Amino acid sequence: MNTLLQLAQSSYDYTYTTTTSSNLTPEQSSALAAGIIVFYIITFAVAYVLNGILLGRIFKKAGIASWIAWVPFYNVWKMLEIGGQPGFWAVLAILPIVNIVSVVYLLIAEYNIGLKLGKSSTFVLFAIFLPIVWLIWLAVDKSVWNNTLGAPSKAAEHTGAKPTA
Repeated sequence: MNTLLQLAQSSYDYTYTTTTSSNLTPEQSSALAAGIIVFYIITFAVAYVLNGILLGRIFKKAGIASWIAWVPFYNVWKMLEIGGQPGFWAVLAILPIVNIVSVVYLLIAEYNIGLKLGKSSTFVLFAIFLPIVWLIWLAVDKSVWNNTLGAPSKAAEHTGAKPTA
């Protein structure tokens, strides 16, 4: 018991020192963090603009107003509709677990959009693995929209219903 008492009463230095693996000053660290944030903002902006331009060209081929490509959620809604899928999956994509099902519906819509623009059924592999290539290819080639191919479009512009926008 005496040994336990000695261990309990032994002097221990409780001062803590922090060490970092970086040789940066706090100002340099802040500047680095700000630089990374600015890089991500610029990258996001470029991706958004590129997506808007390319998707707008695809919408134009499909007879949909190209401005819709610039509206978040509504552009995916329209993309699902012209691909023959229910548009509400665009909104449900924000829910965990349900978003997996939403992605499946989006890929089915992209498959149908590829068919409507005269591409083979294997063209959807670009949409799955290289979506930017899929967008660029469909946006800049000379293909013409054929609504009789693939699943029928559910977009109001194609069904004869009055468009909401």
